[in-house]
Amino acid sequence: MRRLVACGFLVVLLGTLTLALWSCAADPPLPPPWSNAKPGAELSPLALAATPDGQTLYVACATAWKILTLDITHHTVTHALSLPGPANAVALNADASRLLVACGLPVDGLIITDPVAGKVCQTIPTGAGACAVALHPKNGLAYVASQFTNDVAIVDTARAQVVGRIPVTREPVALAFSPDGQTLLVANHLPAGAADVDVVAAVVSVIDATANQVVATITLPNGSTGLKGVAVSPDGKLACVTHILARYTVPTTQLERGWMNTNALSLIDVPGRKLLNTVLLDDVDSGAANPWAVAFEPDGQTLAITHAGTQEVSLLNVPGMLAKLAKATPAEVPNDLGFLVDLRQRLKLRGNGPRSLAVVGDKLFVGEYFTDSLSVIGLKDKSVATIPLAPTRPLTPERQGEMFFHDASLCFQGWQSCSTCHPGNARVDGLNWDLLNDGIGNPKNTRSLLLAHKREPVMALGERDTVRTAVRSGIRFIQFAVRPESDAAAIEAYIRSLQPVPSPYLVRGYPSAAAGRGQKIFEDPNVGCAECHRGDLHTNLQNMDVGTRRDFDKPTDRFIVPTLVELWRTAPYLHDGSAATLRDVLTTRNKDDRHGHTSQLTKQQLDDLVEYLQVL
Repeated sequence: MRRLVACGFLVVLLGTLTLALWSCAADPPLPPPWSNAKPGAELSPLALAATPDGQTLYVACATAWKILTLDITHHTVTHALSLPGPANAVALNADASRLLVACGLPVDGLIITDPVAGKVCQTIPTGAGACAVALHPKNGLAYVASQFTNDVAIVDTARAQVVGRIPVTREPVALAFSPDGQTLLVANHLPAGAADVDVVAAVVSVIDATANQVVATITLPNGSTGLKGVAVSPDGKLACVTHILARYTVPTTQLERGWMNTNALSLIDVPGRKLLNTVLLDDVDSGAANPWAVAFEPDGQTLAITHAGTQEVSLLNVPGMLAKLAKATPAEVPNDLGFLVDLRQRLKLRGNGPRSLAVVGDKLFVGEYFTDSLSVIGLKDKSVATIPLAPTRPLTPERQGEMFFHDASLCFQGWQSCSTCHPGNARVDGLNWDLLNDGIGNPKNTRSLLLAHKREPVMALGERDTVRTAVRSGIRFIQFAVRPESDAAAIEAYIRSLQPVPSPYLVRGYPSAAAGRGQKIFEDPNVGCAECHRGDLHTNLQNMDVGTRRDFDKPTDRFIVPTLVELWRTAPYLHDGSAATLRDVLTTRNKDDRHGHTSQLTKQQLDDLVEYLQVL
């Protein structure tokens, strides 16, 4: 009996100590909205993988948390495998006995399935925002891109464990191996660094897959952002990357001839590890918005690209394109809207949201995200057919708004959609834009639209009183279009539905001890952060002068105190994007301690404060 009492006392004591230690670190947060996430009614096909015999196509459905098995011959779905999270990408092993799925929250890892038996075999956590997977063509190791931890995890599928990690630049979203397995190309979604410098551009990381380390970083042309897809030619010599090529250095006075945004394909010399050039996928009077997936035909002669904004597929003549590049003046190519004339075809699809591709024999299958359908394109006769993956159902206002947010047909000449400047579910593109709502000549950094309806007025200066006003002004003055009120109402509903993503800096869902120390510093009245960054949104919603005004700003400008929610993913910081990191915000861009008395903090205290800011 005494032993039982003693053991009980010890358990209570340990529990009390644990709670005490936790309370010293940080108050446990409320369960976030994603913790009870469930699959939705829509399918949202986001990735495709075909068996080598061309008989079966596996369709990864992001919002339904399913893998569909499609009989290619009969165009019928024969099986649906439920997953514990959203299916973002898929890859088949050599004998098609295992289908690997990069799965987002709440899994954030690699799921290994037996597609024939229709069962989940293993789940392997790999990192926050698992969104792409590639199998090494020789040794069978799986490489998984973790968008929010900025690395690529190496997974030994036989042992079901992560055996290595390769840091990359910012938000890796697509992977492609060279056929010999020596090189892995990684498309990084967004630019890293400050936005007020001469060149702001995303990069492609080149990984030596033998040493498993980055051996080259290829910077794309100035204004490159929103990278989506990457593919390597069958001979291993050429890689192609889809992205936006923004013309952010000029005021947004028009859209004609790609004045604001163009849509591009960058070509990379794989053996030479260098950029060859960047070609525009638009026509002179018709944008090809939001290029997404990219794939070569087996003979390497044709390249297919989906345009998620204009509901099209481009088919490019690869030899002709390379021959023309060899004769062109390199500096002129990225500005030449006529470069691909006679070298490609643009095929209009019937579905909406083409985001994935699979070449199967002489057919091209295209996954259409918003209409839960596949398009089937005959590569010889260029015929287009549609396969519905589910019965047609009415769209909710939020789903319709999400579709409109990504649809460039709402825009004059199809140059861009809302998501062009707000990729990643209405977040940021890393660029400064000179919008006309506050005059000309004063560019400001793109803001995330997350929780915008709770932090009105919006924009850096608070020029728009509400999200309702901002959405309608955006359609008129950025899309240069007149649309029915129902379109704007739907987009507004989508924006209001956005939820924060949990920070990758959380430890098993909770702030670290360092973040707990940082919270105390943040709340210290002598430091003063919480004076302006208060409440659930960490903002007082006031226009203030905290010493960040610069040469392009007016002497009277006062900037809205920004929310700190999801601060970890919205770099660069401040209204002009001049702070590349949170440490810059607290040091080099905090002259005279105008936004927080941080000059007296030690390096350790700054580290702890940054750690806290990164978990919000």
